[in-house]
Amino acid sequence: MFHSPGGYECKSIDIKGELPFRGTMKKSRTGLAILLLAFLVIGFVIVALLVSFVIKDSDDDGEGLAGLFSSRNQIAVIPVEDTLTASNPVLKQLRKYAKKSSVRAIILRINSPGGAVAPAQEIYAEITKAREKKPVVASIETVGASAAYYIASNADRIVCSRGSVTGSIGVIMLLPELREVFERLGVNVNVIKAGKYKDIGLSVRPLTEEERRILESFAEEIHEQFIQDVAAGRKGKIELEKLREIANGSFFTGEKAKELGLVDEIGNFYDAVRVAKKLGGIKGDVELVYPEKKWDSYLDLFLQSLAQALSRAIEKSSVMQPAPLVR
Repeated sequence: MFHSPGGYECKSIDIKGELPFRGTMKKSRTGLAILLLAFLVIGFVIVALLVSFVIKDSDDDGEGLAGLFSSRNQIAVIPVEDTLTASNPVLKQLRKYAKKSSVRAIILRINSPGGAVAPAQEIYAEITKAREKKPVVASIETVGASAAYYIASNADRIVCSRGSVTGSIGVIMLLPELREVFERLGVNVNVIKAGKYKDIGLSVRPLTEEERRILESFAEEIHEQFIQDVAAGRKGKIELEKLREIANGSFFTGEKAKELGLVDEIGNFYDAVRVAKKLGGIKGDVELVYPEKKWDSYLDLFLQSLAQALSRAIEKSSVMQPAPLVR
């Protein structure tokens, strides 16, 4: 209470807590914050879907919306590594980059000792299709032998180091005989089959002479396919008869391979880039593009890593190799 100059008594009123709309304001701010957060979440989802669409469009069609912002002087680099047991990853990348107009040339960066014949033949065939649209260069790192050389032989040019290991044009089949091991373990194996040769190569018994001839004939047939495909890929660079002389499973240094006509040039990866740039008619700087590793989840990443570890363990043990390996 206080007195006014005119002598009137006045009461001061504390309006704190008296305004009924303050609680409403707090609720409005909370609702606004929730609404803003909802808009941010929706916006994030829309952006994620757009990015996913762009990436998928680029993967499926080879160009997509992402191509609008990419360099027109690209060279795609596709790794070919470890023992070849499957062709799908390399096939997919070859098809993708063959379609992509911004990619002017493809480099296969090879570091593999070989593997199964079927994946090598599938990749070889896809290289033929890719070469109809743009040049393909093989760059051999440490080793590019057997099935890996099978692949490289169909490229427009092969570049490797002087000490790279290559060649090894041959076929091998490993069929371990474990009959005595089973006997010592007291394990009896019963075989039920329909078809005279259905159990050919089974480890519980030795091969008969007839079965050995069948498998040797099979290996020789694969070997001849290997030789014919290399001769076609290296046409004009090595004569068929000369190729037959060295197609005995022998491996060579890069330097010796160049002398024999198995490779075109001695150099490193960037020499291969230079060759690809020239074949692709690229002027100025180039952009190297690599396949992106994609995993749908951490579980996929874990399973892929586990599969690779098991593959390496099996390869080192070399206990069984049921499929013919071109080596």
